[in-house]
Amino acid sequence: MNAYTAVARAGYLAYLRDKTSMIFTFAFPLVFLAVFGLIFHGQRVNGGAAYISYIAPGVLSWGIGNAAVFGVAFTLMHWRRDDLLRLIWRTPTPLTAVLGARWVVALATAAVQAVLFTAVAVLAFGLEIGGSWAYALPVLLFGSTAFAAIGLVVGALANTPEAVAALANCVMVPMAFLSGAFYPIDLMPGWLQSLSRVLPLRYFDEGITKAFGDGGTLAGFALDCGALAGFALLFAALAAKTFRWSNRT
Repeated sequence: MNAYTAVARAGYLAYLRDKTSMIFTFAFPLVFLAVFGLIFHGQRVNGGAAYISYIAPGVLSWGIGNAAVFGVAFTLMHWRRDDLLRLIWRTPTPLTAVLGARWVVALATAAVQAVLFTAVAVLAFGLEIGGSWAYALPVLLFGSTAFAAIGLVVGALANTPEAVAALANCVMVPMAFLSGAFYPIDLMPGWLQSLSRVLPLRYFDEGITKAFGDGGTLAGFALDCGALAGFALLFAALAAKTFRWSNRT
């Protein structure tokens, strides 16, 4: 077993043992879906489309992003606090193996989230998936990668669980509304609409919305994926810059 596989396996097992995080990851977005689905059942938006077609992609993209940020940040913080990272540092394991292994866990989690959430949305709330659904796959890849990179930055900066929760919530809660995931961008003031363009969740949400609704073009999907890839590179660079093997340094 090489270093990359060993670290990825350790991260996967640690995630499975944390039942609270698993419930939060998979059940929390479904709770939002149920609340919005029941409150706005039968209502129409965007020229007659069912409300579920608007809110489901937003909740899904936010749920995946939220789980990636919290999951990666908590893992990195705990490993550093418990000196596991310092022990890894004494081995030939490169930093790329540590960060890349946690990315794989985040990506696998996002895939399970997407399948479970979409199945519930379709079967329980009547979400209709368009013919462009396959374009959601690269959007999910780049979107989960971007938010996993944000989680690396949060985990590098925070030394306690309370600090992780505070920083992650400060990022994810405002973004849920300012990006258009929970609140239509068209109803926002012009300056907020412009501000939303610097938020990765906007491109994640728009990519999923277009894929599910069969309303996107190849150029549009390329723009969303390109923007998410840019955010991923930016935050990965920040994570590499702020990464610490131990709280003692």
